[in-house]
Amino acid sequence: MPALSTGSGNDSGLYELLASLPAQLQPHVNSQEDLTFLRDMFGEKSLHSLVKIHEKLQHYERQSPSPVLQNAATLADDLTEDLHNTPMNIEIRELLKLLSQPHLKALLSVHDTVAMKNYDPVLPPMPDDFDDDEDSVKIIRLVKNKEPLGATIRRDEQSGAIVVARIMRGGAADRSGLIHIGDELREVNGIAVEDKRPEEVIQILAQSQGAITFKIIPGIKEESPTKERKMFVRTLFDYDPNEDKVIPCKEAGLSFKNGDILQIVSQDDATWWQAKQECDANLRAALIPSKQFQERRFALRRPVAFVQPQRNSNRRSYEETIEIEEIEEDAEYGDLFSGLYIAGLRRSFRLSRKTNKSMYESKRSEQYDTADVPTYEEVVSYQHHPNEKYRLIILVGPSGIGLNELKRKLLICDSQHYGVTVPHTTRPKRSQETDGVEYNFISKHLFETDVQNNKFIEYGEYRGNLYGTNIDSVRFVLAKNKVCLLDVQCQTIKHLRTLEFKPYVIFIKPPSFERLRETRKNAKIISCKDDKGPVKPFTDDDFQEMIKCAEMMEAQNSHLFDNILVNDDLSVAYKELKAILDDLETKPFWIPVNWLHS
Repeated sequence: MPALSTGSGNDSGLYELLASLPAQLQPHVNSQEDLTFLRDMFGEKSLHSLVKIHEKLQHYERQSPSPVLQNAATLADDLTEDLHNTPMNIEIRELLKLLSQPHLKALLSVHDTVAMKNYDPVLPPMPDDFDDDEDSVKIIRLVKNKEPLGATIRRDEQSGAIVVARIMRGGAADRSGLIHIGDELREVNGIAVEDKRPEEVIQILAQSQGAITFKIIPGIKEESPTKERKMFVRTLFDYDPNEDKVIPCKEAGLSFKNGDILQIVSQDDATWWQAKQECDANLRAALIPSKQFQERRFALRRPVAFVQPQRNSNRRSYEETIEIEEIEEDAEYGDLFSGLYIAGLRRSFRLSRKTNKSMYESKRSEQYDTADVPTYEEVVSYQHHPNEKYRLIILVGPSGIGLNELKRKLLICDSQHYGVTVPHTTRPKRSQETDGVEYNFISKHLFETDVQNNKFIEYGEYRGNLYGTNIDSVRFVLAKNKVCLLDVQCQTIKHLRTLEFKPYVIFIKPPSFERLRETRKNAKIISCKDDKGPVKPFTDDDFQEMIKCAEMMEAQNSHLFDNILVNDDLSVAYKELKAILDDLETKPFWIPVNWLHS
């Protein structure tokens, strides 16, 4: 038989060869019956279809494709669960029916298996040279791709053996189901590891590529994995496993930044949890320090600056003097809101805040029972519903940063949507003032009674008169279906973090010293506007103090902030703030889990 032509290239070869075979073989066929047989056989549609599929797969494989995601089946299950909790319509019922079909489930399962390259391992021949003292031995072969194997090891203190310390959820070892915690490791690729340190074994694994063969003595007890509920946390500190001297395996660690959302996959280990980034489609988990372990570490190295001042022996109350001053960048706004700006848009008095007096009581979450050592806060996804009250918006920042200007711009933008609280005071009402507009004027006896009843968020005394923000004034704004804009001291925030208010805290941060000098050169400080005090320009010392104060606020309270906004240019900062508040009403956000329960 002569050599057969296979076409001009590899891409077209097999299918064209199949189609041309009957014609090329015709001169060598002796009978019409044989020719008819060949034509029928090579012309079979099912054979042509298989060849086409083969060529398509070969072409696709040469492109080195990578899966978009590896957990389609899990995603489908999560979607089914979410759909069951939503109002039903025709489309949702149809989708639920499709997702429940066994054929679709099987297809998604196969997809995930192929995507993860989770194929059954090909075991080598069983060795004949078993040690006499070995009752049972497992020979396991895993294929190591670019990802780690997803297991950590340690030396058993009693036996000295190298044992599996933990299995990372979703990793190659976990997916194989062949390696378990407590298994004793004897060999790796034929290299005995009984006399080696864990670091040396890790080095052998790191240098191994492709298939890795383990010789393992199974642990005494192999517990079946338990399905844990989904738990998400907001991280309240920065973490880099490469800088952690006590993490079991730096390569198995997960780095994160303050404010990241993590899904906790396993809490089996009291010291090291397994977690992954909430937005990460990768199934493999990584190690992070547990809440209890990290709290102990933070407590041991807590700086002195975080310790609350102590009262002295004669029981006099500790007082912290806070300078309350205001920027005025544009004085031409006197009649915009019938005097509302006079008190509602500023903290316009110097307060001697007496920290020994109680403020508004709130239900304390677990996070704030250990507020000095913030680590993780359990959260859930939440979206504002039209029939609910708006979330309280808290703005914090150093004096002079422009909180009042930002609030004023929001009110100018939409006074029907945004509102501010009206402070309470015991000073006499002046002739041009209206009760409930500039201030709520009350007697000193009533003010002190409300203080005893924990109704004041913040309060203080200035020139013999009491001033403060009553919690009812916040409720009054929210009851009118408005977004309440409130600026307070950082130490007040945790008392407002309750189910009732669901506050969103935005830290307004100053730019660099050079930008402050450039952008605030025409700004003025009104030393005490309530008493029509003198107006003076900012000095370099004012800018330095603003930056220093902001750095201290952020260092001590960043775990309380939901967002940080730099007020470099007032117009730009206002647009960014407005965009944040718009998103807050239309998009889901993470909130503490205890805010969804009474």
